[in-house]
Amino acid sequence: MRLKHPSNSASQTVTSSDTRLLVRETLRISANLASAPPPAAVPERSLIRDSNFGGLVEDQFVDSSYRLICCEEIDGQRWKYFADNKSVKMNGSKKFKKNSIRAVSLQDPQVPFDGMMTFVRSYVVPEGFPDSVTPAYVPYMTWRALKHFFGGAMGVFTTQTLLNSVGVSRNQSAPGAVAINWILKDGAGRVGKMLFARQGKKFDYDLKQLRFAGDLLMELGAGVELATAAVPHLFLPLACAANVAKNVAAVTSTSTRTPIYKAFAKGENIGDVTAKGECVGNVADLLGTGLSIMIAKRNPSLVTTFALLSCGYLMSSYQEVKSVVLHTLNRARFTVAVESFLKSGCVPTLQEGNSMENIFSFPWSKHRPIVLGPRFKDAFQDPNSYLAVEPIFEREKYVVSYNPSKGNIYALFKNQAKSDDILKAAFHAHVLLHIIHTSNQNQYSSWREQEQDLSMLVPTSSDLQAHIAESYKMVSALYVPFKNKAKEQGWVMSESLLNPGRARLCQLDK
Repeated sequence: MRLKHPSNSASQTVTSSDTRLLVRETLRISANLASAPPPAAVPERSLIRDSNFGGLVEDQFVDSSYRLICCEEIDGQRWKYFADNKSVKMNGSKKFKKNSIRAVSLQDPQVPFDGMMTFVRSYVVPEGFPDSVTPAYVPYMTWRALKHFFGGAMGVFTTQTLLNSVGVSRNQSAPGAVAINWILKDGAGRVGKMLFARQGKKFDYDLKQLRFAGDLLMELGAGVELATAAVPHLFLPLACAANVAKNVAAVTSTSTRTPIYKAFAKGENIGDVTAKGECVGNVADLLGTGLSIMIAKRNPSLVTTFALLSCGYLMSSYQEVKSVVLHTLNRARFTVAVESFLKSGCVPTLQEGNSMENIFSFPWSKHRPIVLGPRFKDAFQDPNSYLAVEPIFEREKYVVSYNPSKGNIYALFKNQAKSDDILKAAFHAHVLLHIIHTSNQNQYSSWREQEQDLSMLVPTSSDLQAHIAESYKMVSALYVPFKNKAKEQGWVMSESLLNPGRARLCQLDK
């Protein structure tokens, strides 16, 4: 029996009608959209990442009381500094809130790999690489590294063979163990040598201080080696520590040797001067070795002998570096020259300036009264102090200020600062320090006569602003005469010799 299928003509008719209606409505809506004006573009608001405000915040802190006061750049990375602009009345005028400065980084956090590469570069390549060296530097150092790689590997086997040949032990494991201990000791020294190499340019301008510091480390290492006789069970750690100290001293001696010999050479004879100087050192070393062998036969007191020889060594080292006459003005000699000029109006001669240089002002010392090129946040904690002195230096490429809480003079450089601007800022910082010291001494004498509380002897913000304005006038009148007199005495000035920081103030975005 055949079944009849129901007719689907009605459903087909409905479907066709719906389709035509859908197409017609789509065309109508499209036409309306095409004829309508385009929607106004919503401007994209720049965002800044700031941990103090919980992540990304809008530029200029929209709807916030914080206002932009300064921009800073270090090695291509930028920071903006904001301060709280809430109404705080001081002396009848509105001021920023004290200690309200916030630093905002304008770049994402550094990738760990990039940070590691920056750290490695600071140890293995000179500052300013590749612009600071010739193209031949890379292939030379590549082959030199390979040479030392094979030499270090070969040294393990040669040391083991030497120890075995002198009869350390016939046991196969003993020479290997002794050799490994010896290599570990030497390896620790090499690591210390590598770490100290990060001092970089300090070997060029603070070479006297570093040379004497290296000799101090040499004697320290010798003393630690001497201590191994008292505690032989601690031989390996003590020997490693001694080797670290002595290898650091070796790096210092090697790095400062050429600049010192260069100061003695009058022509193109630096190689001859170096060779003869090393020969004199080797002859003296052999004579000292022979004398010590003769003394050792009498079995003298080890501690007494070491103390006497160390005193002679350090005294000779101090007089050695003091006798070097350098023509360049590093920070220590620049301080001597400026202070002498401010007191007497004369710049010391090369001989006088070098003899007055402080050998104990080591470059890593943090207790320095003058800081060149610091971070803005280190120089200023109060935004009002910056805004008060900033107009004074509107025509200069630097800003000089005094931070009473830290007792330091800070010279901040603008990004347009050239070599002469940095030298002028350093001179200005010394002038301001001289004015503040003179003022404090006068107030101290006056207050002491009146028997007032000397603990209140702290300069006010108005006093500091007056001192800075006075120093600006003095620098305008004295800087050029100082340069001329320094040049007459044969001094060579360069901003790189002063080792300024890399932070620079940028122009604010308009």
